[in-house]
Amino acid sequence: MKGPLNVNAIDDQLQLSQYNVSKHLRILREAGLVDSEIKGNRREYFIAPRFRKQLARNRNVLDLGCCIFRFDRLPKK
Repeated sequence: MKGPLNVNAIDDQLQLSQYNVSKHLRILREAGLVDSEIKGNRREYFIAPRFRKQLARNRNVLDLGCCIFRFDRLPKK
């Protein structure tokens, strides 16, 4: 949420494989939740501006009907 990260930085933080992170980022990008930008030989991912505005309007809560994600209560590291 704080800023752009590349796949390696994300997989380090989440301790997941690069393959899984890349696969999920592709799905999130296709859903319009994240966007990406090429920086040198790497691609950096960030929360899509449109989705960020939607979260702001909904007090950082994403309600999908089946489940609710609260972005205002992320775990601290």
